[in-house]
Amino acid sequence: MALRITLGQYYAADSPIHRMDPRVKILGALAIMVTVFFIHTPWQLALGLAFSLGLVVVAHIPARSVIGAVRPVAFVLLLLGLFNLFTVRTGEVLWEWWAIVITTDGVRAAFLYSLRLLVGVLAGLLILLTTTPSRLTDAFDALLAPLSHIGLPGHELAMVFSLMLRFVPTLADEARAVSDAQTARGGGLGEGSPIKRVRALVPVVVALLASSLHHAEDLSRALDARCYVGSQSRSHWHPLRMRWSDWVAFACVAAYIALLLALG
Repeated sequence: MALRITLGQYYAADSPIHRMDPRVKILGALAIMVTVFFIHTPWQLALGLAFSLGLVVVAHIPARSVIGAVRPVAFVLLLLGLFNLFTVRTGEVLWEWWAIVITTDGVRAAFLYSLRLLVGVLAGLLILLTTTPSRLTDAFDALLAPLSHIGLPGHELAMVFSLMLRFVPTLADEARAVSDAQTARGGGLGEGSPIKRVRALVPVVVALLASSLHHAEDLSRALDARCYVGSQSRSHWHPLRMRWSDWVAFACVAAYIALLLALG
């Protein structure tokens, strides 16, 4: 079974969110991610899910692409839900067997904590699905520029973030190719016992580490060949400019946060 990872891959479409200033998208997504920790009631959770799914619809992203992007973190969210289900012992007991106790508070925590993190995950994925790597680089550079005034490498940090996001789909494609090669040789990742599947991941991880080092070396040589100096002031082909629609987006996020806190 080959790996199917779409995390970090840009989905081309003509939507209001695609046309937004990338700085607005980053700041708005960060605000949504922070506010997920203020979700404590079912009404707040319903509002968060409705708002995040509404943004996906406005972005004209098909459900297949969203599900493919969420799949890598779905297992983590499932483990978090099971952990809360079996460890929270307060509330009315619903089912008990030996040392396993399931209570009403455990069921509530299992759904609440997992689904509220899903809201933050969707907000973060929306940035990657609707923004090209070059636009992300410009946004990170603009947002981290104030760090340069206090002696910190703001531009270099922005470049590291952008390169990290840029190579996620590249490494995902290589992981898929390596897993397909393993399957062709009779070492499929989805076959055998759990221990055998974990062992089958070892050659994939080793190949990805070697490929990552190879990409890093090629990139450093390319930067040296172009006499790249990160600390120098650089111009942009498409300067970032705020439009009225970006201010409307800021207002929508602010209204969402205010309503979320009011429901709490």
